[in-house]
Amino acid sequence: MEILWTLIIGAVAGWLGAQIFKGGSLGLIGNIVVGILGGFIGYWLLGTTFGTAVIGQILTGAVGAIVLLAIVNLFTRGRAA
Repeated sequence: MEILWTLIIGAVAGWLGAQIFKGGSLGLIGNIVVGILGGFIGYWLLGTTFGTAVIGQILTGAVGAIVLLAIVNLFTRGRAA
């Protein structure tokens, strides 16, 4: 059950990060990966989550997802899609 929650929270956090960081959407699987990695990055940057509830975990993952999408954008900026 925890894996399912991780996937759901990762998908929502990745989607939210992509909405805030315009043009960063990578599809469902990409959003899940970005959201999960963003959760680790957000927790590492902030040192904590925005709360223990699911909303806090999503917001922490979204902050990390925005940072991750910005870094990816730096490396892929000049490339044609």
